[in-house]
Amino acid sequence: MKEYAIDVPVTPPKEYEAYFVPVPKEFLEDAYKSDDFVVFTGPQHGGSGHMRLIVRVKGDFIEEVIPDPGYVHRSMEKLAETKLYIQNIPLFERPSIIDFGNYNLGYVRAIEEALDIEVPERAKYIRTLLAELGRVGTHLYDAGILAVFLGHTTGFMWPFALREFIIEIFMRITGTRITGSFIVPGGVRRDIDQKTLDMIKRMTYAMENRLKKFERVFIKNPTTIARLREVGVLTKEEAVRYGVVGPFVRASGVEYDVRKIEPYEAYEEIDWEMVMGYDGDGYTRFLVRVEEVAQSLSMIRQLVDNMPEGDVLSDDIIAFDKKDIRGSFFEAYADMVLPEGEYTTLTESARGTLLFSIISDGESTTPYRVRIVTPGWMYLKGFMEACKGHRLADLQAIYGSFGYFPPEADR
Repeated sequence: MKEYAIDVPVTPPKEYEAYFVPVPKEFLEDAYKSDDFVVFTGPQHGGSGHMRLIVRVKGDFIEEVIPDPGYVHRSMEKLAETKLYIQNIPLFERPSIIDFGNYNLGYVRAIEEALDIEVPERAKYIRTLLAELGRVGTHLYDAGILAVFLGHTTGFMWPFALREFIIEIFMRITGTRITGSFIVPGGVRRDIDQKTLDMIKRMTYAMENRLKKFERVFIKNPTTIARLREVGVLTKEEAVRYGVVGPFVRASGVEYDVRKIEPYEAYEEIDWEMVMGYDGDGYTRFLVRVEEVAQSLSMIRQLVDNMPEGDVLSDDIIAFDKKDIRGSFFEAYADMVLPEGEYTTLTESARGTLLFSIISDGESTTPYRVRIVTPGWMYLKGFMEACKGHRLADLQAIYGSFGYFPPEADR
C-alpha cells in the first residue's frame, strides 16, 4: 500500500520541549508528517533513571533509536584531577561494579608503564585471577538482566544466585563484596592464602554443575531462543563500522581480544581459547558470553594450580614486608609523581575493550588529565543500528543482548 505524506504545517506537542528531548525539531516534525510515532522508553531505574531511549516507530516497527544517556554521569574523569593517583583506584572501579579487577588493571597498568614498575609473577597471577572472576560475575549479572527484559523471572534468579559465589570469593580476598580496590601499582594489597585458593578452585566446579541446570532453565529455553535468534543482527562489516567491542564484536565474527592481541599479566602463561560467534544476532551475543564463562572458569583453575611463590609487591614500590601493604600504604604511594607525558593502556574488560589514558605534568601528585573510554560507550552505536527494522517488542531483547550498563558508559 502506497504511503502519502501530509504536506501541512505540523507542530509537535509542547511536552517535547518541557521534557527536554535531545533531538532536532525537524526530527519530530518529520515524524508527525509521516504519521510515525515517537515513543519514550525509560528512564526506568527507580533510583537513578539510567538511560532513556527515544524510539521512532512506524506501526510497531522501529525506524530509529536515539539514546539519551547521562542520567548516571558522575564526572569521575574531572574528579580524578583533584585526587592522588592512589585515591583514584576506588573511583575508577565504580563504572562496572563487579568487574573491578579489570578496571583496576586498566588504570594501574598505565601508572606502572609510566614509572617502569616490574610486577612480581605471583601478583600477576592474582591480578589475572581477579580479572577473570570479575568477567564471570559480570556475564552472570548481564544474563540475569537479559532474563528480566524477556520477562523470565526464574532466569533472573539463577544467575544472580550464582553470582553470589563470585561475591563470596571477593569477600574472602578483599574484604568487600564488589568494589575491592585490591590491585595497586606494583602488585596487589596483600597475598592470598592457600586455603582461599583451594576454595576458589572448588567454587569453579560447583558453578559449572549449576550452570548445566541454568542451561536447561533459561539458556536453551525455547522462549529465550525465539526472542533472541535472528533478532538484532549485526554483520561482521557492520560491527566493525559501528565500533562494537568485546564479546559483542566477536559474536559477529571479528577475531579481536586484547588478551590475545596484546597479552598482559598472566594471559600468556595459561591455555584458553578466544570465543567466537558468526551469526551476529542477539542469541549469539548471549551464547558467546555463556562460553566465555566456561573459559574463565578453566582459566581460574589453571591460575590456582600454577600460582608461583614469591612476593606480591614490587621492590620498586616498597622495600619491606612485600606480602601485605597494610600499615605502609601512605608511605608507599602518597608522594607518587608520574613523569611528564601521556600513558595509555588497553584492557579486555568483561564487556570489551577498555581504554585508560593518563596525562601527567611531571610535577604533581595528582593527574593532569585522565580519560576513560568504556566498552559500553563504544557499542552504543551498534545497539542503535541493530534495533532498526525490528518490532518495538524486540527493543528490550536487543538491549539486553548487548549487556548495556549505563553507569559504565556515563562514567
